Amino acid sequence: MPLGLAEQTEIRAYVDFLTGAPAPVREALGIDSLHIGSALALVMREDPSHFFNRAGGFGAGEPITADVLAQVCDFYREQGVSRGAFMIAPALLPPDWASIAARLNLTKERGYVKLGCDTETMLSAAGGIGVLAPGLRVGPIEPHQANEWATVMMAARGLPLQNLIDMAASSVGKPNWRHHAVWDGERIVAVGGIFINGECADMFGGATLQESRNRGAQSALLAIRARAAQAAGCRWIVAETGAESPGDHNTSLHNMLRAGFEPMYERVTWRWHE
Repeated sequence: MPLGLAEQTEIRAYVDFLTGAPAPVREALGIDSLHIGSALALVMREDPSHFFNRAGGFGAGEPITADVLAQVCDFYREQGVSRGAFMIAPALLPPDWASIAARLNLTKERGYVKLGCDTETMLSAAGGIGVLAPGLRVGPIEPHQANEWATVMMAARGLPLQNLIDMAASSVGKPNWRHHAVWDGERIVAVGGIFINGECADMFGGATLQESRNRGAQSALLAIRARAAQAAGCRWIVAETGAESPGDHNTSLHNMLRAGFEPMYERVTWRWHE
């Protein structure tokens, strides 16, 4: 899989997810984005988690320079956010990265594993829908279920804020998105989407309510989203999840490995602070 395509697909998913929201929601949340060469930077001024203040897509056919990175820092500063993240694949870091990071006040934070696979490999992997616990079912959502889907996504992340729910719900029905859920009876308990970027799809927004975890929901969602990616003509699928520290166990990571994903690299989050 082309490394640049993997990184571009991820950041484009985030940018489309936020900037595609209705204007009143974007204004309330303080959403804006910046395109610099191949890179994209994104801010949400009213994000209590600071998770969505990020920049990525670097190095797709052009070198990463201190000037480009400084422009992103200026963008964060002008938008009034106190911190923002740089997501850069380790193989793309320039030789003088240490001095650039020191000059721009970038520090290491949590590491993420970037995973990828071709669609056929994932479809042929064991597991998936068959592992769902009795009483659960998985499938695509309908437009009228967008708000419930978005509510579960944000509640599972501890961000049950109405503007964030409205933002997430607005992605439902867009041509480059597919949304799926797991139901327990008539109630959605787990969600996941894919963003389609040409030949590559990004597994986006997988989340399960606390009381419904360890029942096979995310494995089922990985399997059904792989089928959706194939139907959309995607050749590759990418995903990201937290790296494991010694003694840690990331269930999401192991679900993805069982589903056919392979680690591409571990990527440090470089955090800018004002």
